[in-house]
Amino acid sequence: MMRRVGWLMAVALVAASMGSAVAEDDVKQRMEAARAAAADFQKALSGELQKAIAAGGLVNAVGVCNTAAPAIAARISAEWKMTVARTSLKLRQPRDRPDAWELAQLQSFEQRKAAGENAAALEVGEYAEKDGRRVFRYMKAIPTGEMCLGCHGTSIVPAVAAKLKTLYPEDAATGFKIGDLRGAFTVTQMP
Repeated sequence: MMRRVGWLMAVALVAASMGSAVAEDDVKQRMEAARAAAADFQKALSGELQKAIAAGGLVNAVGVCNTAAPAIAARISAEWKMTVARTSLKLRQPRDRPDAWELAQLQSFEQRKAAGENAAALEVGEYAEKDGRRVFRYMKAIPTGEMCLGCHGTSIVPAVAAKLKTLYPEDAATGFKIGDLRGAFTVTQMP
C-alpha cells in the first residue's frame, strides 16, 4: 500500500511539473502575441501621425490622433482577436481611463523607472481577473519621445494648444519630458 501511495505521489508531482511547463509556454506565447499586437498598434498609429504632420503640421496630427487612434485600435483588435488600447496616468481622453489592474501596472512602471529601469523596456503580462473572467493581460510602457513633445510636452504652440482644448476639454496629458512614462499599450486576451 505504501508503494502505491508513493507511486501516486510521484505521478502527481510529474503531472504538476508538466502542467507548470505547459502554463509557462502558454504565458510565453500570449506575451509574444500581445507584444506583436501592441507593436502593430504603435506602428500604425505612428505612421498615421507622421503622415498627418507631413500633410498639415501638428494641428492636423491632433485631429488624426483623435479620430484615427480608436479606429486603428479597433482594427488591430479585430485582426489579433484581442482588445488593444492605450491608457495613462495623465489622460487626454476620459474613455482611456485605466481600470484597477492597469492603474496598478502604470504605478509599478513609474516605480521601476524611478529605480533606474529603461521606460522603453517596461512591460508586464499575466493572467488576471477582468469583469469576472480570467483573461491574459499585457501592458507595454510608452516612453515620451521627441515626436510626442509637440502635443504632450511643456511648450505647446498656441495653435496646437487651442486644437487640444477643442478636442479634449479634460486634457491632462501635457507637461511630459523626453523619457517620461507617457502611458502604456494595454492588451487583453480571452483564454
